Amino acid sequence: MSMTLEDLPRVSECAVAGCSYNDHSHCHAAAVTIGTSAGETECATFVPLGTRGGLDKVVTHVGACKRSECVHNESLECTADAVRIGPGAEAADCLTYQPA
Repeated sequence: MSMTLEDLPRVSECAVAGCSYNDHSHCHAAAVTIGTSAGETECATFVPLGTRGGLDKVVTHVGACKRSECVHNESLECTADAVRIGPGAEAADCLTYQPA
């Protein structure tokens, strides 16, 4: 299967106020990674404020999802139309996550 950046789900919203990539509820990272530890849906791209990160003009996409038990996950790729990132168990969680 061949994919382009446009095929990847976009990050439609980020409500994490303390992330270097977030500017007015818009993520400015080129892509994010979801879930780094078993049972967590954290945004692994989260960087605490202190250094401004990201690109000036970007539509952020989900580059990888390590939550294989999510209904939107197929071969560690997110199949949701879009995802929302916001505060959860960790500083920044994927709020679109749904267990299979």
